[in-house]
Amino acid sequence: MSKLRVNAFTLSLDGYGAGRDQSLNSPLGVSGEALHKWMIGTRTFRRMFGQEGGSTDTDDSFTARSFENVGAWILGRNMFGPIRGDWPDENWKGWWGNNPPYHVPVFVLTHYKRAPIAMQGGTTFHFVTDGIHSALEQAKAAANGKDVRVGGGVSTVRQYLQESLIDEMHLAISPVLLGSGEHLLGGLDMPKLGYRCTGQVATADATHVMIERG
Repeated sequence: MSKLRVNAFTLSLDGYGAGRDQSLNSPLGVSGEALHKWMIGTRTFRRMFGQEGGSTDTDDSFTARSFENVGAWILGRNMFGPIRGDWPDENWKGWWGNNPPYHVPVFVLTHYKRAPIAMQGGTTFHFVTDGIHSALEQAKAAANGKDVRVGGGVSTVRQYLQESLIDEMHLAISPVLLGSGEHLLGGLDMPKLGYRCTGQVATADATHVMIERG
């Protein structure tokens, strides 16, 4: 049965999924890139950008697993780009160039209508204006029995957690302190929402935590 998953979602030690002052030049906010040290050196990550080499350790295993059996993605507007308000034109097509790393349909939550964008490699961005439930319904239909992955950002993951819609979640806790930014779990009563920790694995650059519902 199709699951709604969060995978390889990196948090700082103090619980932030992105730094403050996100912008075009700093999409993850101040010091946000330091969160992802555990991933950027892996073989899987490097191959996504046409590079050779990289580690084949536990961090790489978690990175590779995050792409397995994914038939569609859901992203928040901020994950797609830095533009706020109505779309001024059709020029912005994401952070990732002409061949984004998704290769399946991607459903972007927004308040402003926009026509779908077909990219190279099988990625098509669809813009959903009627909420998280509609996005999930459309994504599951497009996934054709495979899982749907929520890519972020923090606000989008929180909305699905608040409705107890996420089936399983893999968090990578990075040994970095951000001090401020977007906090993932603050104010959420995870046990009351039905979630429990089912495992953890520590590496040099992250502690991988698995959380499941039910």
